[in-house]
Amino acid sequence: MIKTPRTPAFKKKVALEALREDKTMAQLASQHGIHPIQVGKWKKELIERAESLFEGKRSRKKEESVSREELERKIGQLTVELDFLKKKLES
Repeated sequence: MIKTPRTPAFKKKVALEALREDKTMAQLASQHGIHPIQVGKWKKELIERAESLFEGKRSRKKEESVSREELERKIGQLTVELDFLKKKLES
């Protein structure tokens, strides 16, 4: 049996069907040609990650500004080190 890769769209479809609970895990697994445990894992992952979909733009911007500040600090540090090394080479 050749294992075929599953796309994110396929996983989403199966996980959403599992959330609806119209069919059992075994029925869904049989219908889609996968193991029932895999259906359960995808359903659990969807539930756990759903909250991150509704995070506001503020939290994302805050994360971006933090990483930007870190990068600017690192650039400043490297600039100072470069200037120091240039002066050492000149003397």
